[in-house]
Amino acid sequence: MVFRRMTLGGLAFSCINALVLGLIVVMTLYPFLYVVSASLSEQLYIQQGRIGIIPMGFQLEAYKRVLEFPMLGRSYLNTILYTALGTAISLVLTVCAAYPMSRRDLPGRKLMTSIVLIPMLFGGGLIPTFLVVNALGMRDSIWAIVIPAAVTSFYVFIQRTFFEQIPLELEDAAKIDGCSMVQTLFKIILPLALPSLVTIGLFYAVNEWNSFFPAMIYLNDEKLFPVQILLRAIVIQNQTDQVLVDVFDDKNLLSESIKYSTLVVATLPILIVYPFIQKYFVQGSMMGSIKG
Repeated sequence: MVFRRMTLGGLAFSCINALVLGLIVVMTLYPFLYVVSASLSEQLYIQQGRIGIIPMGFQLEAYKRVLEFPMLGRSYLNTILYTALGTAISLVLTVCAAYPMSRRDLPGRKLMTSIVLIPMLFGGGLIPTFLVVNALGMRDSIWAIVIPAAVTSFYVFIQRTFFEQIPLELEDAAKIDGCSMVQTLFKIILPLALPSLVTIGLFYAVNEWNSFFPAMIYLNDEKLFPVQILLRAIVIQNQTDQVLVDVFDDKNLLSESIKYSTLVVATLPILIVYPFIQKYFVQGSMMGSIKG
């Protein structure tokens, strides 16, 4: 019935749209399915390039080796700590910046907006940032990971836009009922802004989880390394053989399978969390797109 009401042009657009979206889905899913398949396949099939999206010679030995790696547990805990603490700090600072900027009667609102806008256009640079972190004595500490990139200007403006869409009458009603500004923020504004906060929190969390460059330049203590540094050592620096010989003393290595298994193990937590917050993500992704 729907197709009968569509014009020829509309039908052609829908077909092309479905084709393009289908290609994007395939291009997005195939690399991930390939990595999962390779992680479950035997080394021989990987070397022969016979791996597709279906595992060849099913095995779990590579996952067993990865989970037995002595640094993996500590690195995982470090990454979880950095992600949780960094996301919490980022959300608090983002709300503290976005909520005042959303009030049109705030003195100096334009100046504050300009100050927040500047980092979107001009970054401080790697060397000045490193010198500041070093001067503040944050190197080789958790604060070097969670503080320098705690606030992203783009997310501040997104959150400000969401706060601006909340009717001022709600705040006036809260004041009449005796709420202070802080009570209004926590009891009225933030519950209404939950979809946007969850969405921005997800973006911050993914950035923190995937981040390895700050840890690489600020951390020297191996006990503080996140799991991404371990990934870098295994995948990028091609140190798998040496690492495995040192740790497992096994000549029959599964180097390629272990590389792919490590990628899956590092990505899995984000994939598990995402379905639980997907509804908030969809709502939050639409914020600011509808006026009135």
